[in-house]
Amino acid sequence: MSGGLAVAVLGAGGNVGRAIVRDLAESEEVGELLLLDVNGDRAARIAVEHGGARARAAAIDARGCLAPMLAGTDVLVNAASYRVNLVAMEAALAADCDYLDLGGLYWMTALQLELHGRFQRAGRLAVLGMGSSPGKTNVMALHAIRGLDSGDPVYAIHVAAAGRDPEPAAALRAPYSLRTLLDELTMAPVVLDDGRPRELAPLAPGGIVCFPEPIGAVTTFHTLHSELCTFGSSFGAREASFRLSLAPGLLRRLEALRDAAEEEVAAAQSTAIGPSARTVSGHVVEVTSAGGRTVRVSALTAPMAEWKLGGGVVSTAAPAAALVRLLARGRVRRVGVHPPEKCVDPDDLFPELERRGCRFEVTT
Repeated sequence: MSGGLAVAVLGAGGNVGRAIVRDLAESEEVGELLLLDVNGDRAARIAVEHGGARARAAAIDARGCLAPMLAGTDVLVNAASYRVNLVAMEAALAADCDYLDLGGLYWMTALQLELHGRFQRAGRLAVLGMGSSPGKTNVMALHAIRGLDSGDPVYAIHVAAAGRDPEPAAALRAPYSLRTLLDELTMAPVVLDDGRPRELAPLAPGGIVCFPEPIGAVTTFHTLHSELCTFGSSFGAREASFRLSLAPGLLRRLEALRDAAEEEVAAAQSTAIGPSARTVSGHVVEVTSAGGRTVRVSALTAPMAEWKLGGGVVSTAAPAAALVRLLARGRVRRVGVHPPEKCVDPDDLFPELERRGCRFEVTT
C-alpha cells in the first residue's frame, strides 16, 4: 500500500498496547495509527508519548460499534482482553481488514479457529496469538522442528516462559493483565498426552526449567495456554505442555486473589502498577522427535532503554508489530484463520525480534 498500512490497535492504553504502538510508530511500513481503548484519555496520552505524528486516538468499548471505527483500516491489532477476541474478529470481517491478537487462553482460540472459512472467503488473514507466548514460542517450535532429522516425526513440544522485574515496588506489579493472570492460575491447565488433551489441576508443578541468564534455573507450574490448542494439529505432536514461572512474591499475591470476590479483584486491578522498565523476559521451547533427538530454542528479551519499556512488555509487543511489517512486505500471504506456526517463517520473524532486544540460542 502506498504510504504504509493503516493500523488500528485495540487496547492501546494497556502496558503491552503502548509497546506495540511505539514499535509500529517506528516502522516505515506503517502510515497511520488509530489507537483505540475503553479509556480515551489513556489512548490519547499513549498517542502523544509513543505514537508520533501518525497516531490518533479514540475511546471505544470493543463490545460496542467497533466495525465502523475500523473503516479504511488494513490491519487490526487486538491487544485487549482475550474475552473480546471473537467480537474483534467479527469487526475485522465487517471492516474488511486483517486481524491479529495476543492469544485466547486455549478455549477462546478453539472458538476463533471456527471462523477460518469466513476469513478465507473474505480473502483476509487472522493470526491467533502473535505475542510472546503464544506467538514467538509457536515460531520457535517451528524453528526447532526444522532442526530435527528429516523424516523423524515430532513427539513432544514443551514450552516455558518466565519474567523477572528487579525493581522493587510496594504495589502489585502485574506483568500483563491481572485478570488474565488469575485465569491462568485458576483454570485447569491442558497438556497434550498421547495426542489427546488432558486437564491437570491448577498450578500443577512443572519442575525446574533453566532459562537464559539473568533468570537462570527457576521453579515452574503448568497453566492454560493457547499453544496447546494447535501444536497437535500443526505438528503432529503426541505430547505438549506450557509452564510458567513467576517471581515468588508476585505468585503469593496472585494466589491470595484466586478465590477473591469480583469487587476485590477489581480493586486490585485498579491499584496494580505496570512492570518496570528493567524487566527481562525468557522463553524456552524444547522439541523432541520420535527418535529421541531434542532441539532447544531459548530467547531472552532485554529492556528497550530508549523506549523506557521493559523486556516483558517488549517481548509480547514485538512479535505483533513484526507481523504487521511482514504483512506490509508481502512475507505473509495466507488467508483464513491460523496460528503463528502456520503462517510466519522463523527466518523472517527472528531478525525483526533481534532488533527489539531479543537474543535467540539453539542447542541440540
